[in-house]
Amino acid sequence: MRVYLPCTLPGLARVADAGELGPAPLTGYAVTPALVEWYVSGDTEELEYVALTEAAKASLRMLAADRADGVPVVARRVVIAAEVPDGVVGSGTDLEERGRVRLAEVISMSKIAAVHVDDLAAVADIEAAISAQAAADSGDDDARFVVDGADAHELLWYATQEISDILP
Repeated sequence: MRVYLPCTLPGLARVADAGELGPAPLTGYAVTPALVEWYVSGDTEELEYVALTEAAKASLRMLAADRADGVPVVARRVVIAAEVPDGVVGSGTDLEERGRVRLAEVISMSKIAAVHVDDLAAVADIEAAISAQAAADSGDDDARFVVDGADAHELLWYATQEISDILP
């Protein structure tokens, strides 16, 4: 099963150094039965894009949380795509996030298929979205608009052997 795991550039550096993503349990996004039922008209590729987009939103939340804690992270969302056995993936029942899954094991580098990262051209919009995240969560429609603007940027695809090239 293809699972999309939200991350940050410092987190990706830790994955590259450790040779695995962990510790378990991990939260990711995938094409779940609930997502298929909700998004009835989509094919597998469209559904995987929805899962990737949800993971990118989670990455943005990670960046905002790091910034709130005083961690100086680069404003680029990161999503790790991994191929994992179905048996380690458990689906949640959260209707808000139909594609959210929990992984019961760490993910080794050999299971990572690719990494998706914002282009440098997206940094200003991602920076604005990070700053607006807390207000958006509190119901501010203008802030929600700013946060949603991050979705206008497509994440770039990188092979695992290119990870060292994208790390700061």
